[in-house]
Amino acid sequence: MFLCASLRASGWRGWRLLLLLCVAAASLVLIDGRRVKQPRCPAGCTCTKDNALCEDVRSVPHAFPSDVLSLSFVKSGFSEITGGSFVHTPHLQLLLFTANTFDIIDEDAFAGLHHLEYLFIENNRIASISPNAFRGLKALIHLSLAYNNLDTLPRDVFKGMDALSKVDLRGNNLICDCKLKWLVEWMHQTNATLDQIHCSGPPIHQGRKINDLLPHSFDCITTEFASYQPLKFESISVEAFTFDNEQYVVFAQPFAGTCSFLEWDHVEMTFRTYDTIESTSTVVCKPMVIDHHLFVIVAQLFGGSHIYKRDTSANKFIKIQDIDILKIRKPNDIETFVINGESFFVIADSSKAGSTTVYKWNGNGFYTHQSLHPWYRDTDVEYLEISNKPHLILSSSSQRPVVYQWNRSQKKFDRRTDIPDMEDVFSVKHFWVKGDLFICLTRFIGDSRVMRWDGAMFREVQTFPSRGSMVFQPVSVSNWQYAILGSDYSLTQVYQWDTKRGQFIPSQELNIQAPRSFSVVSVDNRVFLLASSFKGKSQIFEHHEIDLSD
Repeated sequence: MFLCASLRASGWRGWRLLLLLCVAAASLVLIDGRRVKQPRCPAGCTCTKDNALCEDVRSVPHAFPSDVLSLSFVKSGFSEITGGSFVHTPHLQLLLFTANTFDIIDEDAFAGLHHLEYLFIENNRIASISPNAFRGLKALIHLSLAYNNLDTLPRDVFKGMDALSKVDLRGNNLICDCKLKWLVEWMHQTNATLDQIHCSGPPIHQGRKINDLLPHSFDCITTEFASYQPLKFESISVEAFTFDNEQYVVFAQPFAGTCSFLEWDHVEMTFRTYDTIESTSTVVCKPMVIDHHLFVIVAQLFGGSHIYKRDTSANKFIKIQDIDILKIRKPNDIETFVINGESFFVIADSSKAGSTTVYKWNGNGFYTHQSLHPWYRDTDVEYLEISNKPHLILSSSSQRPVVYQWNRSQKKFDRRTDIPDMEDVFSVKHFWVKGDLFICLTRFIGDSRVMRWDGAMFREVQTFPSRGSMVFQPVSVSNWQYAILGSDYSLTQVYQWDTKRGQFIPSQELNIQAPRSFSVVSVDNRVFLLASSFKGKSQIFEHHEIDLSD
């Protein structure tokens, strides 16, 4: 009043200033004893007592009259709803967007709207919603995202919205894959209702109602072999074995002339050097445990092959026996097996004058039990059981793979058959899937193959182009079945068995130079794939299971 009286005495100019101040004063309200400016209805918007409608605005206005409880945006031109866009309108109970051009909803876009009960975001171009876009909307009852461009929703985007009773997702092209598995799980746990919508993909769910899907409708676990530990040496074979309840691996190093043993370090979580056996041109180091004693058959290209035993008291390997050099001239592979409690091993010989030979343990050493066919340059031998009967499959460079069956009365292997239409097979490895027997046949050039035993013969299931392949090895990890096709000229291909198709499908590529052998080790609840490399560094990979729904 004193100010107004003073201005009245100052003439016309004073009255003009007084008028401006009075108009300003009329727009002030008293809050907590302080005068604050009452916001006006923003440009482009129409405001009534408790409602505001904005049309064709270029951004979200930051100020509205305090009594506005519902706010609508129609045909607006902003490209996104940014975080904290409505912190200045905390009393909103209804918020509507329709026929706008924005396509992104940012994190915390609706922060501060603790009283919001209805949120309609319909007929816009939304293709992306941030995971925490709706964070803080604890009072929200009805959410509509109908008729947008959404093909998925971020995991747990409705988390914390406990009052939610209605969600509308109609008119979107939702892809019901693993990224949306969480929504199906949420639907079966929440009290909110979801309108009937159909999946636009993937093919397995295309056209189905998302409301009819169940969590187990999704197969969301995938796997990979990730590089874990590079090794510093080249090798031509690798074998994993258990001795005295500890896990070991042994690599045959032809150029260094050693069998290199590694053990698992439970503290450092790496494989470390355990011991070595010095040899010459080593091609296979085959461990064999008999009556708690560890033997190692060391096959060499030159200087003969030998058998070593682990002397636990001296903590070293001791050579106990030489292998007949007249029979084994150029060893290429070794298999160990047990028949009726008796221990055997067989060496495939690839020389012109050698003979693939079966050896038997007699309690003191190994002696020749049976010489199989000579002169055929055998490259690989595989022990397996067919119809619960012991068998051997020999592959060679001069004939088709030959199948031998154990003769129980004679206690020897008899030739049973060969595998037709499979010349130049370098190696044969077998695996089982739900009681069915399969074999992988490796060819250096041409097609490597997977074949299945039909009760009388091996029949072709699948072919794989081979370019310099010296190993096509099946590998089992828990419930996963793989086949790894190595190559001297390109990346190594990992295939995973698809139960529904009954075939292998591409899974992964590994960068290994000239791989020759693979082996799996399970230790401390972890699984490792060991790979020998003939022209590069051998490697260790760890097997990971990945949940695509996360």
